[in-house]
Amino acid sequence: MIELDLRRLRFLREFAERGTLAAVATALGYSPSTVSQQLALLEKDVGARLFDKAGRGLRLTDAGRLLAQHAGVLLSAAEAATADLAALGGDIRGTVRAGGLQSAARRLLIPAVARMKSDHPRVRVEIFEWELEQSLPGLRLGTVDLVIGDEYDGHPRPRPAGVRFTRLLEEPLKLALPAAHPLVRAGGPVAVTDLRSEVWTASAEGTGHHAMVVGTCRALGGYEPDLRHRSNDADVQLELVRVAAAVALLPALALPADDPAIAIRDVAETTLNRRLVAATRDTPPAPALTTLLSAVQYQVAAL
Repeated sequence: MIELDLRRLRFLREFAERGTLAAVATALGYSPSTVSQQLALLEKDVGARLFDKAGRGLRLTDAGRLLAQHAGVLLSAAEAATADLAALGGDIRGTVRAGGLQSAARRLLIPAVARMKSDHPRVRVEIFEWELEQSLPGLRLGTVDLVIGDEYDGHPRPRPAGVRFTRLLEEPLKLALPAAHPLVRAGGPVAVTDLRSEVWTASAEGTGHHAMVVGTCRALGGYEPDLRHRSNDADVQLELVRVAAAVALLPALALPADDPAIAIRDVAETTLNRRLVAATRDTPPAPALTTLLSAVQYQVAAL
């Protein structure tokens, strides 16, 4: 009779998704040698070869791919059982791993953690600053429980299977310019068309924000922006506006309330919006995750 170890099955499922021992080790916080040992023990447990050599790495055999598929089902069932038992007990405790982009972490997650500390002290919340693209694999595989990401008008996010998306709020995008800029002195909204010769700042290539800035300049202005500065930190982008006379297109949550060196202006051609979304696994959430989501929703309402 084969006895399957859920922890070793998680290693296998991670390998099926990520493809290398090093990637699995990084995702789960183990050394590559530990991952290798656990997968070797799993092969002994099932009495079948799960891996073949592939150059310097490994690849799954037919048996390995089959067991990885079953591992996903078994791990989801175990997660659902844990959630049901926790709900039955009525004592909310456990660990929730949550990530979000900078503005969401600062304005939503951190206040939610403070509320959890007061209302549910037995829940351990771990916060990471992540872009949605970085965290989706961990979310689907169970190493992350909640991610707050964003999407922009005209740039929808993919909706991978096994992930549930819940809209939290919608907010306008604004242009941030140096206060001394000639277009600021003219007053009123600023046209993207008139910013053709400006130096722009945006998030790193491959992020939703980067795609939105480039797409907006192409669609509204008919040009490729001189996107000279790239940072996922909105405060860094704002400092580039202050000191280096760059131009930024940022959501309201990321903007300063009052800064004499920066002028905040509407986009003249159209209204642009960003939506913040909460991404979770499409399985019954544990009570600890449910309470954190409620705390986040409370903060959204306060905003």
